Amino acid sequence: MVAFPGCKINLGLQVLAKRQDGYHDISTCYFPVPWSDVLEILPASEEGFYQTGLNIPGNAKDNLCNKAYELLQWDFEIPPIQLHLHKIIPPGSGLGGGSADAGYTLRTLNALFDLGISQQQLMTYAGKLGSDCTFFIRDHAAMGSGRGEILKDVRVALQGYYLALLVPPVHLSSAEAYSKVIPRIPELDIHTQLQRPVSQWKEGLANDFEPIAFERFPVLLDLKNKLQSLGAIYSSMSGSGSSIYGIFEKEISLKENFSELSGWAGWL
Repeated sequence: MVAFPGCKINLGLQVLAKRQDGYHDISTCYFPVPWSDVLEILPASEEGFYQTGLNIPGNAKDNLCNKAYELLQWDFEIPPIQLHLHKIIPPGSGLGGGSADAGYTLRTLNALFDLGISQQQLMTYAGKLGSDCTFFIRDHAAMGSGRGEILKDVRVALQGYYLALLVPPVHLSSAEAYSKVIPRIPELDIHTQLQRPVSQWKEGLANDFEPIAFERFPVLLDLKNKLQSLGAIYSSMSGSGSSIYGIFEKEISLKENFSELSGWAGWL
């Protein structure tokens, strides 16, 4: 069975408070983007994990796809599988590609072996794998709270807009970003700001990690400014970086303007 795990951008990201468990309470809007990896899972006589495409740092045994398979094995009699992940979404880009791979592994195993796991149960499993893994069980725009794993449906009117998404070759770890961010309660919450016209988002819809990332890697601010100079009505960093996106009313060419970078562009 073949699946195509997508990715997400964050429309605003507020770090509200440091928790006693060491995590942070956040508020964000996850918005799905149809730029995807390729995941193939087949029943097999023995377990195997194969990864092609972009390199994923770390041990293959620790890949979230394997973790998802092992998680379901605790509760269900699942036979050995051959899992092939072709990586297209750059790791460490703030796009949730690894979380998507994990979420889609849960979904695909559920369908392939007819496990009968409800969507809510899948979200519970996903929450054990990572804070934003739950989002990829449902794959539509949602407000994220708590560590990011608590979801609430939200309507975001982006149909007919064009998204340009850039991934520069720099990386700020989430751990470093969270260690430097100063939690705060904002005057206006993200959900309220999203109800405004998209042209007004730049007046208040922000990502709290941007000042940290931009100080460390000025190229990120340069990319955001260039997207705005090309006509983006809203531009921001996704997650804790390093991807930068712009929302446009008309199509632009990434090849002409950002030939040295990887990225995705398309209509939403």
